[in-house]
Amino acid sequence: MKKISFLVFASLLIISCSGNGSKDTMIVNGNVKGLKKGTLYLQYLIDTTLTTVDSLEIAGDGAFQLETELESPEVFYLYLKKDDANDINDRITFFGEPGTITINTSWNTFDMSPEISGSETQKKLEEYQKTMSRFNMRNLEILREASNTEKPLDSLQLDSLQLLSNKNLKRGYAYALNFALNHRDSYIAPYIALNEVSDANVIYLDSIYKVLSPEVAESKYGKKLKEHIEKVKQ
Repeated sequence: MKKISFLVFASLLIISCSGNGSKDTMIVNGNVKGLKKGTLYLQYLIDTTLTTVDSLEIAGDGAFQLETELESPEVFYLYLKKDDANDINDRITFFGEPGTITINTSWNTFDMSPEISGSETQKKLEEYQKTMSRFNMRNLEILREASNTEKPLDSLQLDSLQLLSNKNLKRGYAYALNFALNHRDSYIAPYIALNEVSDANVIYLDSIYKVLSPEVAESKYGKKLKEHIEKVKQ
C-alpha cells in the first residue's frame, strides 16, 4: 500500500513539474489560416525599441506557439514576416499577461480582424477601443464635411464645425479618463493614462494613479505613470 502511495505521489510530482513554465509565463498560440511560409515574432517595447522575445519559422502549417516570461502585463506585438510575393508585413497588437493567449487570424488579413482570447486586459482594451473608434469616426465625418469641395463652406459654417470637433475631442478625452478611473484594478488604467491622455491636466493623471490597486501601481505601466506625473510636476 505504501509502495502504491509513493508511486502515485511520484507521478503527481512529475506532472506538476512538467507544466508549461512558471506563473509568470505567457504562452501565445493559435493559427494563421492560409499561411504556408513565413516567420512569426513575439515582440514588445523596451523604451522605444521593439525587442523580439521568441520567434518561429512557419513551413506549411499556420499553427504556432510562442512564449516568454513577464514582469507584469503589458502590450505585445505578434509580427508576421511573410516569405511570399506580398511585401506587406503585419503586426497584431495585444495586451499580454500570464497564462495562455490564443490568436487566430488569416495570412492575408493578418492584423485586420484577429480573434484574441485568454487575456482579461485585452478584453478591456477592446472595449475601450470600440467606444473610442466612434469618437474617431465622428472626427473624420466633421473633417470630411469641412473639406467638401463641391459645396465650399463659409467661415461661420467652418467655425461651427470646429466647435463640434473640439467638443467631440473633449468627450473622447473625458471618456478615456473616466475609463481609466473606473478600471483601477486593471492594467489597462495606467496604459490609457500614459498612451492616450498623457498630456491631460496632471491633476487628472494623479487622480488615476492614486486609485490604482497596489498590484497595478507596481506594474510596468503603473511605475511609468508615476514617473510621468513626477516629471510633469517639476
